[in-house]
Amino acid sequence: METDIAIIGAGPAGLAAAAELGRLGAGRVTVIEREPVPGGIPRHCGHSPFGMREFHRILGGQAYAARLAAAAEATGASILCNTTATALQDGPALELTGPEGVFHLQARAVLLATGTRESSRVQRLIGGQKPGGVIPTGALQGLVHLNHQIPFCRPVILGTELVSFSALLTCRQAGIRPVAMIEPGPRILARRPSGLLPRLLGVPLHLKTEIAAIHGRERVSGVTLAGPQGKTHLDCDGVLLTGSFRSEAALLAGEGVDPHSTGPIIDSFGRCARPGYFAAGNLLRPVETAGACWSEGRRAAHAIHAALRGDLPDPSHGVPLTIRSDLIRYALPQVIFTDGPGRHGQIQLRVTRPVHGILSLHQGPMVIASHRINALPERRITMPLPKNLLPDPLILTLEETA
Repeated sequence: METDIAIIGAGPAGLAAAAELGRLGAGRVTVIEREPVPGGIPRHCGHSPFGMREFHRILGGQAYAARLAAAAEATGASILCNTTATALQDGPALELTGPEGVFHLQARAVLLATGTRESSRVQRLIGGQKPGGVIPTGALQGLVHLNHQIPFCRPVILGTELVSFSALLTCRQAGIRPVAMIEPGPRILARRPSGLLPRLLGVPLHLKTEIAAIHGRERVSGVTLAGPQGKTHLDCDGVLLTGSFRSEAALLAGEGVDPHSTGPIIDSFGRCARPGYFAAGNLLRPVETAGACWSEGRRAAHAIHAALRGDLPDPSHGVPLTIRSDLIRYALPQVIFTDGPGRHGQIQLRVTRPVHGILSLHQGPMVIASHRINALPERRITMPLPKNLLPDPLILTLEETA
């Protein structure tokens, strides 16, 4: 099979890119989606708000996902569902597996928009037994909203990121009554008003507390908590693992992956290390809202369209960005251009812990940009790029202040 642009992932970023590429007249667009229905994570969400930025109205997750897919198909995109990309090849080309077996798709450009996933119990280093009933938010939402099943009645929720409160709302909609919400840090990670939700729903919130062990044979029967008062036992019938996202970058097989962001190394146009490949959305870094991913998908469409016309600068002319601070968790794009269509016009970064400080961008002996920040680990920070850069490498620093 052949196409002009192949997009792996039919979430907000991939579908937005498909719709915009169609509007631009960039050529044939083929979207690859491993699930039976396009829409990505929002399709699993039974709550609002989605769609204000994109459609100027408040939508539930499933309605929002359906609108994104309809917009892409309306511009001529072909969406192949129940199809999984198993390998990236030079060309670019893709090895795919679908209902009719293995086949290959040749393209002029490929956009990777595979999104993100929550860390597993193993990655979180939670000990104890291995009973059933330990699931991430995505599995909960799929079971409740798509399969109409109830996986447990009295779970413990681990995490306080934005997705954790989405999980709490899903539990409420399904009649599930969590017995506690657990946060290892000293405060919730989502924006402050979110902390009122557990209290309103009667769910105890335990800060500075970790799940030390999970107990049960066939099903979860309880957990051991380690907190300010030492170790305690809490009866429950499930554990809901929320947040602690990682980029879904398995297709890259470690090639051109940034260990800090867990996603691909990209330049200002979203180009990956392998020629012909671009990346957008939550694959780049975990994790942003559906609306932010939609915007990145549209931006990527303009970059890909320009690339197909030969209007992007040579990748070797970019200026590399290096982090020199333990306070900075990641920063992207990792290779900077200051001009061109479909360009990231700013540096995105996050910090490793709560910090007040001065963020500075250095080039040679000069500080070319700086500003004060007051940041938390799960909040996106942006830094506009200066118009003119020297060919010297860029250094990003963060100095903590009192």
